[in-house]
Amino acid sequence: MKQTITLLLLLVAGLLSVNADNITVNGTSRSYNKIVPKNLGENRPLLIFCHGYNQDAGWMQNNEFKNDNVSMEAVCDTAKFVCVFPNGIDRAWDTRGDRDINFIKAIIEKMAKDYKIDRNRIYMGGFSMGGMLTYNAINKMSDQIAAFVSCSGPAVVTPKNGLRPIPLLHIQGTADNWGGVQPALNPWIKHNGCPTTAKTVSNYNGFSGAKMHTWGPGNEGVEVKLLELADKGHWICKEPQVYTGKEIWNFCKKYSLNKTSPNVKITAPATGGKLISFAPAGTSKFPDITITATADDSNGTVEKVDFYDGTTLLATCTAKPYKATLTGAKTGKHTLNAVATDNDGETSTASVELTLQAPSSSLTISTDFKEANSLPAGWTTYDSSERRTGYSNGYSSGCRVLQFTGSTKGFSYGLYFRNINGKAHQGWAKYGLSDGGTTLSLAPGHYTLKYKICNWNMSNFGAVELNIEHRTSGTSIASQEYTPNINIGNVASNNFSSPQQQTFEFDVTEQGDYAIAIYSAASEWSDCIVGQLILSASSYVTGVDGLSRQEEHGRTASNTVYDLMGRKVGTESATPPMLPKGVYIVNGRKVVVK
Repeated sequence: MKQTITLLLLLVAGLLSVNADNITVNGTSRSYNKIVPKNLGENRPLLIFCHGYNQDAGWMQNNEFKNDNVSMEAVCDTAKFVCVFPNGIDRAWDTRGDRDINFIKAIIEKMAKDYKIDRNRIYMGGFSMGGMLTYNAINKMSDQIAAFVSCSGPAVVTPKNGLRPIPLLHIQGTADNWGGVQPALNPWIKHNGCPTTAKTVSNYNGFSGAKMHTWGPGNEGVEVKLLELADKGHWICKEPQVYTGKEIWNFCKKYSLNKTSPNVKITAPATGGKLISFAPAGTSKFPDITITATADDSNGTVEKVDFYDGTTLLATCTAKPYKATLTGAKTGKHTLNAVATDNDGETSTASVELTLQAPSSSLTISTDFKEANSLPAGWTTYDSSERRTGYSNGYSSGCRVLQFTGSTKGFSYGLYFRNINGKAHQGWAKYGLSDGGTTLSLAPGHYTLKYKICNWNMSNFGAVELNIEHRTSGTSIASQEYTPNINIGNVASNNFSSPQQQTFEFDVTEQGDYAIAIYSAASEWSDCIVGQLILSASSYVTGVDGLSRQEEHGRTASNTVYDLMGRKVGTESATPPMLPKGVYIVNGRKVVVK
């Protein structure tokens, strides 16, 4: 009753008009509610917000967006923008097709005709199923809508090729399928070129339990934001400190399709990349990192582009090509920024995040297996038909991470890959290739690769081949074959015991970049599940002598040779055998056979 009285008072006061309207779209009469402030003026923004499943426009407007202290009507009146609440057919939305996309387009045309809204400042959002429709609209209407908001509405699409950077706000409670939010946002974070680590503000707006996570700025200065609401369920937040209507407007109002500030995009390196260097403590060195960017200005010229490593200025470019070099970089996470300044003094910033790691002794690679239906960063897969690179997600079949849910299971997540045609080395997963975004540099020494592997759908089991390969040439320096004895059975909810941990020892004789390659069997539809992968450096070779094969073969009979595990591999005969490449102990000194 109190809400009704408040609305009537607003109408009597003449602040705004609230009414329903109809429009015919593809031969069907469609309806919507609209909020139009008095004294709106021309070239004002438009917000379109869509209700959830089994709701309607009136419910969205008068219940979900209203409390005793504030309403969407008041937000519209203060900021002077039009807000439209469309009605879905049968209280639902077409979240993948074009039926309701055409409806949204028709609403835009009607608002442009009736109220001369600013076509460069049109925003769209939705709750629940309406949020799903919003994600669908990103790929189909990004040329008409400047920014997007989803409230408790999971993504149903991933970014299409050629899509511009997309400003995106997602609002969700932790009691409402919270575990699925971050995976849904990751493709958009990557697409926008945003840093993969968020800046988080706790106790947001003084509201206990509320956190605002921000990834950005990315390309063209856009951000991806996630408003986390502790213990909130599947509903719109209407708290005085965190009123959803205000949060939507405060996010969207920063964006326009015809922004006057310059556009800037970092083209290399890719955000989320890693450089991993195994070497004796204190000796890890990383290669020079070249940073390249593009920049333009729609209403003027780009005067300069400044490059930063964090806050440290690396270079200033006043003409194309825009590039800088980071030299002597230290371990840790680096935020690389490109700041473009135009002739009007306006600026835009693009950022990428790069991690430099120098593992003290071991690296657990499988910790990145934590998101179902994705391919983790650093990995590349091939199944004889399709090549996939990480980070990417949205896969429902083929090579990807699977989540296992049985009451008894050997691991919770595993990387699945397969071989469709059955030819040798035609089904594989590799860590460390250039398109996976991770470089794995290994110093000379003795290494151990610990792994847990099983089959997914091979009741007769299929052998798996592990290789350490040169990153560029693909030449193998060490290999091992293993036949799993556990088959999960093609169903993620099946119970299965933990595979026994296996050990693969190998020597690296030359400093270089390498890849860990795992091949499934040379049979049609052979497969593999990798559940654990840990790379360790058992010992390094520093300040030792190197022998050519000819020198090694000519050693005297008195030279007794051991491997780094203390096992005797040579003889004291007059004609000792040729040793393969590796690291050995000869007369008490370490020797590399190259």
